[in-house]
Formats: sequence, structure tokens, C-alpha cells
Amino acid sequence: MFQSKTERQNEIEMVTIEELVPEDHLLRKIDQYIDFSFIPEKVRPYYSEDNGRPSLDPLVLFKMMFIGYIYGVRSERELERQIQTNVAYRWFLGLNLTDKVPHHSTISWNRRTRFKDTDIFQEVFDEIVLQAMNHRMVSGRVLFTDSTHLKANANKKKFSKQEVEVETVDYLEDLEEAVRKDREDHEKKPLKEKEGVKKTKEIKVSDTDSESGYLYRENKPEGFFYLDHRTTDLKHNIITDVHVTPGNIHDSRPYLQRLDRQIERFGFEVEAVGLDAGYLTNPICHGLIMERGIFGVIAHRRYQSKKGLLPKWKYAYDEERDEYVCPQGEVLSYSTTDREGYRHYKSNPENCADCPLLAKCTQNKKYQKTITRHVWESSKEKVRLNRLSNEGKWIYRMRKEKVERSFADSKELHGLRYCRLRGKENVREQALLTAACQNMKKIALHLSRVR
Repeated sequence: MFQSKTERQNEIEMVTIEELVPEDHLLRKIDQYIDFSFIPEKVRPYYSEDNGRPSLDPLVLFKMMFIGYIYGVRSERELERQIQTNVAYRWFLGLNLTDKVPHHSTISWNRRTRFKDTDIFQEVFDEIVLQAMNHRMVSGRVLFTDSTHLKANANKKKFSKQEVEVETVDYLEDLEEAVRKDREDHEKKPLKEKEGVKKTKEIKVSDTDSESGYLYRENKPEGFFYLDHRTTDLKHNIITDVHVTPGNIHDSRPYLQRLDRQIERFGFEVEAVGLDAGYLTNPICHGLIMERGIFGVIAHRRYQSKKGLLPKWKYAYDEERDEYVCPQGEVLSYSTTDREGYRHYKSNPENCADCPLLAKCTQNKKYQKTITRHVWESSKEKVRLNRLSNEGKWIYRMRKEKVERSFADSKELHGLRYCRLRGKENVREQALLTAACQNMKKIALHLSRVR
């Protein structure tokens, strides 16, 4: 018989919050397998020992932030509302059903004031990685790195154009030494000391978030963005490094420095790395192969030659003779090495003037073909051979399954598609805590299955 219950009766029940949280709830697993005892000690230096009002327990504060990132809650106001009504959240924080939820402004104040200009979020992230290592979920032998764009909290139509100084690359001293030695080996005079004229370039600067960068790349959205440079480990796809830069910084710029940080911080013995095509640069290939002895696998980058002209690969390089040979058998001999590290190889105009392939070879009015080769080009060639090997093909295939999957989870499940706040440090906090929470989930879910 159909009936409809319209009256709500108030009843008193004897129940504990422990009974209301399912045994297989994710937060139960995180609470069981993640050791949060390090947090109070990490933040103790930022609190007064004998002055002021009693603070909110820092463990509760950080757990509130963890809940927000684990479940993709975009604002601290919304986080406060959800904790108010969600029994599992209350249980995770150690709050009873009738306890007052900490005000959302408490989180904001601590971020903006207490933890400003500190490395506390980096320290929290590192500690979670160390816990994953203790559970043997990180090997540190094969790493994958890529970057993804995060839309800045800024209108792409509101900007000003500014002239800024071009930053000096980290490897400049090594390159200058390589150029000096190469010219010496070819019996060329050393280049004159460069005058202190600093290069500048014009960039777009956002009126609302001046620390973001204007992204303008093929197959990418256009506007103001940040880049999250992320490294994951092969074994369980644990995120081992997070680094945030403006959107107009090339992927390859911070790579070697961040790789060295992981080796130093976690003691990794890196044997191989898998990278996207954006990292196929001479400095990175040289840094991996020659300086660190790492098996680098980097995606192929297709270089476009001028329309109607023969591509560079049509000219064979003879390493023993240090010369190029064109398709017609003519030799391009070494001429000089420039300041950027490129050797110049030039043909004999007299031999090229009547060549049947001249129109496809060069547009030079003096009938002279010039090919450049970087002093570190041999390292790049070794990386290309690595990619074609059986091991290289496997590593490159795994790269797509590891680091790209990690980014997809961040954006779809944890709200990393957009920057919640403005400013590089705030975006860095968001990226680090998102990655830390992803690692917590992986650790907790893995250990709950194997134990």
C-alpha cells in the first residue's frame, strides 16, 4: 500500500561519529597510512611559544587544506561549508558533530601572513615523497618530466607591453668554455670579450597578475598562464618534483636544475629519463649524456626547412674528418665556431655554381651553402638513437602513461586546471599541495590493497 511520510520527527539517538564514517572511506585510509606527525614540528618556528592567543591546531589547519585539494574544493568559504555538513570531513579533522568548524579566514590569514615567504609547502610535499620512499613506492631510477599550463586568474585583454632584460641561461659558463676549447682545437683565435650590452625583449605583462606569463604556442590556448613542471617516478607514478614558472618560460629552462635537486634531496640514482619534444635541446642532451651519464629518451621534434630546400639530414656528417658531404658528393669544410656554440661548415662556391641541385640547396647569391652544427650536437644524436632503441621505445611509451596521466588527474579531480589565486607563490602553493594530496591518495590506496 502506498504511503508518504510527510512529518519529520525529532529523535535522540546514541551514535558516535566513528560509526558514521564508512570503513572503506578514502580519508580513513589516508589517516591510517599517512603520518602527519611531522607537520607540528615543521611549523613550530612560525608560531610564538609564549605570546598571543592559542592558535588553531596546525594539524587541523593543514588537514583542512588537504581536504580541499583532495576533493577539488575551489574556495575556502566553500570548504568551511562542506566541513560543516560532511561527517567524514569532521572525523578526519577530529571534530565532533557539534564542534564549531574553524572559520575560512583562518586558512587565508595563515597562508598570507604566517607562512608567507617560507618553504613550508615544499617541505610538506618533500615529506610525503619521503614517506612514499619508505614504503618502497619510489625507485628514483626512471623519471618522467613534462609541464602543463594553468590558466592564470587574469584577463588576457588587460595588459601592458614592457621591455625586460633577457635572463642569462644557467649553462652559459659551460658553453663559453666549450666554444673556447672548440676554437682552440680548430686553431682559431679566441673570441673577443663580449661588451656588457644586455639584451632586452618586449613582453606582455598582465595588469591583474603581473607574475604570470603570456603563453603563445602552437596547439596551446593563448593568454596569461603559469606552467607546472612536474616529475613522476616510474614505479608507482609518485610525483617527485613540482616547479612553477610563468607561462612564457620554455620547458627546458629549469629542467636540469630541478633534476639535480631531486638527486640531492632524495638521493636518487637516476638511470633514465623520459621527456617531451620541448626538452630536445643541445644543453639538456649534453647535461644528461655527458655530465650525468643518464639514458635520455626525448620525443622527436620535427624541424621545418625552408620550402623547396633540402633538409639538413640530406647532408652527411663525417665525424672523423669533421666535415659535411652534400648529396652531390661535395665537401662542406669547417669555417668557424660562433659565440652561441655553432660550428659553421661552408661549401666551395666554385664547385656549387653549376650544381644541378643548387636551387634546392641554397638561396645564397654567392652559391655557397652553409650548415651549422652545435658543439654539443653529438649528445643530441645519442639521445635520438636512445629513442629508437627497444628500451627507449618502452620508456617513451610509459611517459605518456605516467606524467600525462598525473596531470589529467590533477585537472579533472583536484581543480588544477585554473589558478585559484594570483601571484607565483600562491600558484606554487596550489601546485605543491595538489601534488602532495595526489601522492597521499596513491600511498593510502596502494597500502590498503597490499596489507
